[in-house]
Amino acid sequence: MSLLEAALLGLVEGLTEYLPVSSTGHLVLVSHFFGQDGEASAAFDIVIQLGAILAVVVQYRALLAERARGLLRRDSRSQRLLVALALGFLPAAVTGLVLRKTIKAHLFGPTPVALALIVGGVVMIVAERLMKGRAQANDSVDDVTPKRALIIGGMQCLAMWPGASRSMCTILGGQVAGLSTKTAAEFSFLLGLPTLGAATLYEAYKSKDVLFADGAVMPLVVGLVVSFFVAWAVIAAFIRYLSRRGLEPFGVYRIALGIFVLLLVR
Repeated sequence: MSLLEAALLGLVEGLTEYLPVSSTGHLVLVSHFFGQDGEASAAFDIVIQLGAILAVVVQYRALLAERARGLLRRDSRSQRLLVALALGFLPAAVTGLVLRKTIKAHLFGPTPVALALIVGGVVMIVAERLMKGRAQANDSVDDVTPKRALIIGGMQCLAMWPGASRSMCTILGGQVAGLSTKTAAEFSFLLGLPTLGAATLYEAYKSKDVLFADGAVMPLVVGLVVSFFVAWAVIAAFIRYLSRRGLEPFGVYRIALGIFVLLLVR
């Protein structure tokens, strides 16, 4: 993989990780366009998520530091958030361990990704219209109860299908659970820390021979750095966007991209 290809994949990862359009789906499509369809490419696509993970840590550093200090003081708000993140993470962790090989063998391709993009786009548009006019709660991530966390965690399992979008599934899960769109998105970002972190570390360990082979380290570093800075910018912009508009435009984009891909691979 050239450094330019690595930088472009890092750009795609950073742009799409926290938007409800599926970063994995976009990476699969772009990698396929570059002719990078092997085991090493799939591992690269997963591991460069580390850059996006670090972007969340930097963006929410004040909240994370406050909650970490709160845990040492046994503060109830900090404990509730930790429990919520653990419960939200658990379903996806189990599903990922059980279905990892099946998913990589059958779903990492343009056609499955395109179908997931289209179905997810339709779901987003329908959900947005059904909830249109619903008063947005004045809430925060501290209001994510164990029940709400489990609902979001269950929805996150659907994102194992590349193209479904972890962000979309968890934001919709939060909305269904009664959270405002902004709070659902912020909890989705925080939930990405254990979820994406575990997937990244596991994949890095399983694929260390190809990821850290001669000539492969520098492209990996470039992809990580680019994804970090781009994702950091996207997080702040997306939260501002959600304060003014809904998710329906992303649904339209998903459907259009999915149809285009299906026509392209015929």
